[in-house]
Amino acid sequence: MNGLFIIATALLGVGAGGPDDSSPARVNVVFVMTDDQGAWSLNCYGNPEARTPVLDRLAAEGVRLSNAFAAIPVCSPSRATFFTGRIPSQHGIHDWVKHENAGDRERYCIPNETLLSDILARHGYTCGLVGKWHLGDSLHPHASYSYWFVIPQGSSPYQDAEVVWQGRLIQTKGYLTDRITDRAIDFIEANRERPFFLTVTYNAPHTPYKGHPEELVALYRDCPFASIPKLPLHPWASADSPNIGNRHSLEQYFAACAGIDRGVGRIVERIDQLGLSANTLVIFTSDQGFCVGHHGLWGKGNASNPRNIYDTSLRVPMIFRQPGSLPKGKVFDGLFAAYDLVPTLLDYLKLPPSPGRNLPGRSMAAALQDPRSNEGDDAVYAEYGRARMIRTREWKLIHRADGGPDELYDLRKDPDEAKNLAEVPEYRRQRIALRTQLMQWFDRYAEAGADPVGNEYLRPADR
Repeated sequence: MNGLFIIATALLGVGAGGPDDSSPARVNVVFVMTDDQGAWSLNCYGNPEARTPVLDRLAAEGVRLSNAFAAIPVCSPSRATFFTGRIPSQHGIHDWVKHENAGDRERYCIPNETLLSDILARHGYTCGLVGKWHLGDSLHPHASYSYWFVIPQGSSPYQDAEVVWQGRLIQTKGYLTDRITDRAIDFIEANRERPFFLTVTYNAPHTPYKGHPEELVALYRDCPFASIPKLPLHPWASADSPNIGNRHSLEQYFAACAGIDRGVGRIVERIDQLGLSANTLVIFTSDQGFCVGHHGLWGKGNASNPRNIYDTSLRVPMIFRQPGSLPKGKVFDGLFAAYDLVPTLLDYLKLPPSPGRNLPGRSMAAALQDPRSNEGDDAVYAEYGRARMIRTREWKLIHRADGGPDELYDLRKDPDEAKNLAEVPEYRRQRIALRTQLMQWFDRYAEAGADPVGNEYLRPADR
């Protein structure tokens, strides 16, 4: 259900004591997140069929991360991790928020967490959110956002959609991606003289696969979609996966991505026109990946039972761009997890670390300045329900605490995760070593009451 894009101006001279009027230029931050957009859907990530000229240009003008991963392959908990720097087994959201967005059961689902917007507001930023929220109680502003234009649920029609604006439900006119973009530009124009943090969270390319403008769909009328794997249905596939091979759904999905690209282009163009581009950092990413035939699935982690944690469901696009401050056209190949975003951005902006509790992430700000360092994490971790994942550059293990099936992949020889080695006897030592490392990491960071697994990472025979 999800995707992410950040634009931020460089912050200089802001210390731990909060805003200082004598400081040099302050940061403006525009954080744009897409929904269900895999890294494979961008031309600059190697898909020649994708029409993403704006995002490709941002990558050419900045730093592209080739190994950025969500911490869970489903929307609400992934967003919570991006915004807080804390994993689902810390903030407590483990699946998409269904009933708590509006109505009798509405509630804000992470009231005890510190979000990136909270931190920046404390340092003098005006904070605005336009698009998808999906962390509960959509009708009221949260997390220090004072500008609140959001869709009420986790998904929405693309034409004439309902949104929450100025404390009430209103009906927009036309294409929702364009309306979100309009409000983003309005916010930038209204706050151009003060530091701002704008979160732009497009609901595209999430379902429904209808309602996208004909000029966007027409871009793919003759597309052979040769970039999409033609595989048999996965034996774990859930009900949505029959969309595989459905040309209409593929056209709509790619059209939605083209609409995002067009919207980002309008935002960046307005920033340029206002003279903000020289001190503007741009980050583009998604809340999690997505499969449209990859592995014989259509969807993300919940496209299968048991839930999958394939790279395709986890890997997200992420681009950092700030003209004059970051190198152009560089690729950072180090491992980067969603929980690294908060420490990276705050460090880059020269702000104090987040006051959030027991954060597992680390700053990659130095690596953005020199992508050739190839620094990155030694391993990235993910979870979904009672499944846990550890991924290094060479190996990937998925352990399911309820008894399996476990999955082990040699990514050097099998980057598509097609050959499961978990039950191959000669790989048992490797599997146990990774599982032990996985257990130790979650034992360090997971918190009682938020962790659905506890100390059950290893089955008794392997302890």
